[in-house]
Amino acid sequence: MGGAPHTISVFGLGYVGCVTAACFSNRGHTVIGVDMNPAKVEALNSGRSTIIEAQIDDLVAGAYRACRLHATSDATRAVLESDVSFVCVGTPSRPNGRLDLSHIEHVCREIGQGLARKRSRHAVVIRSTILPGSTRAVVIPVLQAVSGKRAGADFAVCYNPEFMREGTAIADFREPPYTVLGAQDPADLTLLRELYDWVPGKVYETSLEVAEMVKYVSNAFHALKVAFANEMGTLAKQLGVDTDVVTRIFTSDTRLNISPAYLSPGFAFGGSCLPKDVRALNYKAKELDLRLPLLESLLPSNSQHIERAVEAILATKKRRIGVLGLSFKAGTDDLRESPQVQLIKRLLGEGCEVRVWDRYVSLGRIAGSNRQFIEETIPHIGQLLENRLEDALARAEVVVIGTSSVSRDELARCLRPEQTVIDLVNLDKSRRPAANEHYQGICW
Repeated sequence: MGGAPHTISVFGLGYVGCVTAACFSNRGHTVIGVDMNPAKVEALNSGRSTIIEAQIDDLVAGAYRACRLHATSDATRAVLESDVSFVCVGTPSRPNGRLDLSHIEHVCREIGQGLARKRSRHAVVIRSTILPGSTRAVVIPVLQAVSGKRAGADFAVCYNPEFMREGTAIADFREPPYTVLGAQDPADLTLLRELYDWVPGKVYETSLEVAEMVKYVSNAFHALKVAFANEMGTLAKQLGVDTDVVTRIFTSDTRLNISPAYLSPGFAFGGSCLPKDVRALNYKAKELDLRLPLLESLLPSNSQHIERAVEAILATKKRRIGVLGLSFKAGTDDLRESPQVQLIKRLLGEGCEVRVWDRYVSLGRIAGSNRQFIEETIPHIGQLLENRLEDALARAEVVVIGTSSVSRDELARCLRPEQTVIDLVNLDKSRRPAANEHYQGICW
């Protein structure tokens, strides 16, 4: 540990709380566990863990023997005797799915009572999983109301999500995939930086809401992966395919399959592969009388994303639209199942006047199945296409960026301040038309 030892109070001695208390005390800090359950308080004060977890018994016993770990039910005393309070209480679901934040609110009231009597600066760190905006809308108001003090000025409030798996929680605490520290003001993170000065891997300092959201993105993606693996395994079994071998080969690809690829928000997928292959899997599953809800939801989800773009454009109440990009991805002239094509068809159906530019699409060069697709799906495309970017945007009131192949300089030359820009491909900030005040992204 690089910094000086601190005294830490940990509110909630369940799974996250006990591991947090044991690991911080193991790093030389003095930890006060706080819980309303007398059995948990008694266990920790006897050198016993409150949970079943690999390595936890030895850590708790060792910290207890070194007089660095004890517990109490006196919340005010714990706040007065510590520098920072970690909130690790549960946030269970109500019957309708809504989070129950009553435990969070109760603990914040208790901590607020301690803050009211405390003269030195204190930090409150939320580790419980709560939806984005909850720290700012629930935690801070309760702490301020009860303590009579102001967050930021008199005490710090931070959000520090945990990424620990039951069964490997100690190892995950010691070597997390990354460490996320959220606060209203970077100055509020001073103490947390000291507590985590030893941690390996990347440390991200960000806003409260981003820190809260990262936890949900992680958990939802984990759930998605489990459901996806189970549905694909079920289908493989029914087809008589060796699931283990398929999985071993699939997971060996860390460039596309197990990687950041395809995980940045953007526009809908298209092309000659993904839509047809998802449909084929769904059809085969039906033939086998299998219900695979996750696979069944992929195409409707993709269609809904296109509909969101349509709604954003129509919401401008403007009818002259310039669309940049027609193929399903930059660098190709493939129009098969292009989401941009579907978008344009919807806009035309709503009475919009549409002009289109694509660097790689020229009707004179398109042949084969691609030309057949055009003739069957959008036979009037020739009337919409412009050879020059300037011509596509000349009369446009709304500019839809549907390709990453357009440069900042090209946009700067053609865009006018009064034009609304709707970005479907998530151009990075350096390439966004900074001078245009009417910019919006489809999901950012």
